[in-house]
Amino acid sequence: MAKKQSGSSARGARIAKNAKHISDRDIDYSDIPPSTDEELKSARRVGRPKTGNAKQLIAIRIDPKLLANLRKLASKQDKPYQTLIHELLEKAAKKAA
Repeated sequence: MAKKQSGSSARGARIAKNAKHISDRDIDYSDIPPSTDEELKSARRVGRPKTGNAKQLIAIRIDPKLLANLRKLASKQDKPYQTLIHELLEKAAKKAA
């Protein structure tokens, strides 16, 4: 039985977009020139920083209008919307304690 793929998740969307999988051994890399020392020196790590303060991944349901408003507010503050939500929840928890 095939694994169910969610079309509503980011991962599901990527899988649907790239439905035809190509293995690494089937990709022709011969036309890509090797990286120079200068390019390698200017390269930067992509992905989450390794701070040692990993956060817990959870799933919550938020009204779409509220989420849109939070994303707009985060954009105005020039920060990721999940960071803004974290900060708002943290402030509310400290205030309630």
